Amino acid sequence: MHIIFSTKNRAGFLQAPDLRSDVHAYLTATLRGLECHPLQVGGVSDHVHILAGLSRTTSIAELVKNLKTSSTKTIKEKGFHYFCWQAGYGAFSVSQSLKESVIAYIAGQELHHRKVTFQEEFRTFLRKHGVAFDERYAWD
Repeated sequence: MHIIFSTKNRAGFLQAPDLRSDVHAYLTATLRGLECHPLQVGGVSDHVHILAGLSRTTSIAELVKNLKTSSTKTIKEKGFHYFCWQAGYGAFSVSQSLKESVIAYIAGQELHHRKVTFQEEFRTFLRKHGVAFDERYAWD
């Protein structure tokens, strides 16, 4: 699964490379703890991308909830008391044949987002995967 979620209002909380690296490592460890094999975790200051296998006992909604709630607690403990993730998320299945290209895509987020905003990127994912959405509710 390729999971994408943003900080609340796309605030650049993860701008500091050390914090971003810590958050990505924490998300990776959480995935392992839930038996969801992490393949790539990355992102930029306002969102994360996660490519991971889904365990047979965890639903996507449970996985994302666990990732968000546990990482929020950790980020707040580091002094970012107003930190929040957006309420929603995107989860997209990835075929085995595209796994390596998605890993490369996630690894290249810094370069990618010099040209494209999170909102432009997310709209593209939704359209590519045939997901109907309403702009009024997509960015909370």
